[in-house]
Amino acid sequence: MRIALFAGLCAIVASAQSDIDPQSFSRLPLIQREKLSGDTLRVYDAVVGKDANGKDRPTPPLGPAATSLYSPGVALPMNQLNQYLRNTVVGTAVFQICTLIAAREFDEAYEWNSHETGAKRANVDQKTIDAIKFNRPLDGVPEKDALVIRFGRAIFHDRKVSPELYAQVVEAFGQQGMFELTAVMGDYAMAAIMLRAVDQHVPNATSELPAIKR
Repeated sequence: MRIALFAGLCAIVASAQSDIDPQSFSRLPLIQREKLSGDTLRVYDAVVGKDANGKDRPTPPLGPAATSLYSPGVALPMNQLNQYLRNTVVGTAVFQICTLIAAREFDEAYEWNSHETGAKRANVDQKTIDAIKFNRPLDGVPEKDALVIRFGRAIFHDRKVSPELYAQVVEAFGQQGMFELTAVMGDYAMAAIMLRAVDQHVPNATSELPAIKR
């Protein structure tokens, strides 16, 4: 009886894991460029781009691009928004901080692994990264970084931004900058939701997201 029960549990676990595609590391197989035509192919090429040798990519890169292409009408504007936000007026370092805030809020390991590396390249202070990663108090975090984290926590946790905090963010980043902070966090929150839905795994993960209390 116990052997049969154990075998049954193993079968359930195996079944739960079997919906992950071995190439995409998610529940959705990678779309094959050769099978596309017309507007769908044009969207694919606009989103995926070419490889380092200038050749068409036969499959999209893992993660948001591979997932979003299942809806070309979503994939193209989502990609256009993301490309704009990568050059936001708040700068590269603050952009990366916002991506980490959104990734941490949804415990999205794929986004986190991608953008923790990007944050380090942009010289984001390690105290800032750790404050987001471990949901720590902001003591010792650079002032502007702490302001962005407080802004993100207000949006995601409190569902509102106080007049005082709003005024501080506008003073630091301007009205356009304030809005683009929210746009970056919103963009990466949307991507995180998509990736959670398809259970995106992280090949060769370099960083783990620990469980935290909120």
